[in-house]
Amino acid sequence: MSKKKTTTTRRKKSPSKKQSISKVKLINIFLLIFLFAFIASILSYYIMKNENSNKSVTTTNDILKKETSPKVQKLNEDIKNYQSNKLDKFFDINEPKEEKFEEVTEEFNKTYDEKPEEVKEEIKKPLKEENKKPLTPKKTEENKKEIKKPLESKTKKPIIDNKKVITKRDTFKYNKTSKPKIVIMIDDVSTKRQKRNILNIGYKINMAFLPPTKGHPNSAKIAKDVPFHLIHFPMQASAKFKGAEIGTLNITDSYEKIEKRVKQLRAWFPKTKYTNNHTGSVFTQNYEAMDKLFRALKKYNFIFVDSRTTAKSVAKPLAKKYGMPYIVRNTFMDNKKDYNYIQNQLKKAIKIAKRKGYAIAIGHPYPITLKVLRESKPLLKGLDIVYLDKLPYL
Repeated sequence: MSKKKTTTTRRKKSPSKKQSISKVKLINIFLLIFLFAFIASILSYYIMKNENSNKSVTTTNDILKKETSPKVQKLNEDIKNYQSNKLDKFFDINEPKEEKFEEVTEEFNKTYDEKPEEVKEEIKKPLKEENKKPLTPKKTEENKKEIKKPLESKTKKPIIDNKKVITKRDTFKYNKTSKPKIVIMIDDVSTKRQKRNILNIGYKINMAFLPPTKGHPNSAKIAKDVPFHLIHFPMQASAKFKGAEIGTLNITDSYEKIEKRVKQLRAWFPKTKYTNNHTGSVFTQNYEAMDKLFRALKKYNFIFVDSRTTAKSVAKPLAKKYGMPYIVRNTFMDNKKDYNYIQNQLKKAIKIAKRKGYAIAIGHPYPITLKVLRESKPLLKGLDIVYLDKLPYL
């Protein structure tokens, strides 16, 4: 009996082990299936996400395709302009925040167009008035004061002498067989950005570069590849002007100091021939100071161009004395930063050019000035737009 019991008990235990093994297998299979399902769901989620993002890209492209081509072009241009402006700001570290250029004087609004007939009348008037004055005992002291005034001013403002001086400019006669020539000059150039904007005007512009300073150390380097340019030479302005450049010439400077400065300019600008004054309403009317300057300019082979910031400038007799041509501007275009004003000043220069055969108009690298020049090209039809060295009387 005992043997039978044992065999039965053994038979009962064996199926329970099989069942437990099968259960474990089922659980393992279930876990594997669950794991695969979980992995598959994660993969499908990321695949769907990528598909959605691709769909969004295609939809934006479709929108751009649906847009008209001019709009797309304008959008591209705006992006390019924005990028170029950002790059300009990055590279033009020394671009001034506030543009401080010329001193403002009444002479800037005037058109310089000297006529010999008007000069004769101006010379005779003061002589007649002096002869009519009666000599009485009461007015002797007043007369002495009147005599002192012209004596003090003779060295500072030889206006009458200027008008008596005859140069090639005065004797030149325009026969109207050739196109009248116009010189358009932009002063105070010192950065790459300004140079690029001027070159984009689309015709010949005479650029006058400021000498290097801490504020614009690369001005001479920037000027090197410009085919024709001037040096915009800083000179003493009126006391009202507060933006004087480093190295500005003063009327109290010795010849040695002025000569050293001119020599430095020659080293910076080895191929430049012409220089015009930056500011200088005080300096250019002082005969002694200007005589020192012309002496130094002659030594280093420069020719002076009178920006005429004052009516009392003595550049004309000194140009004759040192065997230089007398070159002087006719109009300043942008004393007022107004579109119509600038264009009207340009029109004045055009009228002078058509009558006399030549004219010089000066402006500054203001955005409004450059805009006017770009848009005024039709006004210059029939004129020969030239560099300064192509003036007909030189």
